[in-house]
Amino acid sequence: MEETEARAGGDLKWSRETIPKVLRIVGTRLPQRDLISLLLVSPWIHRTLVSCSSLWLVLDFRETNNAGNRLVAALSLREHLMMGSSPFCCAGMFRYQHVKQINLEFAQDIEDKHLDLLKTKCLDSLQELESLNLNVCQKISDRGVETITSACPKLKVFSIYWNVRVTDIGMTHLVKNCKHIVDLNLSGCKNITDKSLQLIADNYPDLELLNLTRCIKLTDGGLQQILLKCSSLQSLNLYALSSFTDEAYKKISLLTDLRFLDLCGAQNLSDQGLCCIAKCKNLVSLNLTWCVRVTDVGVIAIAQGCTSLEFLSLFGIVGVTDKCLEALSRSCSNMITTLDVNGCIGIKGRSRDELLQYFPYLRCFKVHS
Repeated sequence: MEETEARAGGDLKWSRETIPKVLRIVGTRLPQRDLISLLLVSPWIHRTLVSCSSLWLVLDFRETNNAGNRLVAALSLREHLMMGSSPFCCAGMFRYQHVKQINLEFAQDIEDKHLDLLKTKCLDSLQELESLNLNVCQKISDRGVETITSACPKLKVFSIYWNVRVTDIGMTHLVKNCKHIVDLNLSGCKNITDKSLQLIADNYPDLELLNLTRCIKLTDGGLQQILLKCSSLQSLNLYALSSFTDEAYKKISLLTDLRFLDLCGAQNLSDQGLCCIAKCKNLVSLNLTWCVRVTDVGVIAIAQGCTSLEFLSLFGIVGVTDKCLEALSRSCSNMITTLDVNGCIGIKGRSRDELLQYFPYLRCFKVHS
């Protein structure tokens, strides 16, 4: 009898203490669908999961099908439970009430109409949203951007990579509705123009990360507005933009906090412009791939000015020689861990062993295939 009672007590303790601890750990790794399914297993599992508020701060539908309907359903679940007959409805009413992050990257079947539904049915659940990833959601248009940003006043991170429907009109809605953006990814938004950059520059002086990869309609004028007014930038991605000139590149020197700079394909960047960029003394990562006008003069300036450099790609630059490696070795030999000099025919010592003599902490020798 005593043994049975002891076993029962142990089982009760296991159920009340151990399993909830396990669920809190496992719950952070479960897909949303599985997490919601667990709620229906038993009342104590339901209470355990609901009490762990961190489980309900993120909605991740990356690469999922029917993502629009799933997102609306997940954020509407609170209302359904409150009105339904579930015995757990009272405990469930707070789930997703304060969601912080929504990831829809590469999600399928997400359209403007779903964002309309979110605003109509789930407005309260979006009030604390800080990060929204709409990367490659190519059916989202300016109207969708207007709708969702008007529901997310606390948004800080907005990413809409590779969307050709979004234009300057969408950016107008973004800056009007979301005043706290610090991380903005417009990579591949080919219909964004200098007007958008002017809006960003005027409204986001505290912007820290900006990705303008392949925004092919941009010119020096728009970029200069960013560089003049967004002085807090720490990361600037200008990958595959060949239209800018040294007139704009020189003003990158104004970004004293800049740590990441991608200038891959900057065909008009000269040593003069690069010497100005060398004033960004906090640079950690610099991509100069296919910057074909650059020579030793510019890279030596970088070596002397950017002594915290850890990542450097000179891929495809034929105008640099071993002299720039010697300069980099003198100032950055204990820092650089990634260096790509493939295609730099002027550098004779390009083998792994030769590069390691210059940079003993080098771990990556090839960035581009």
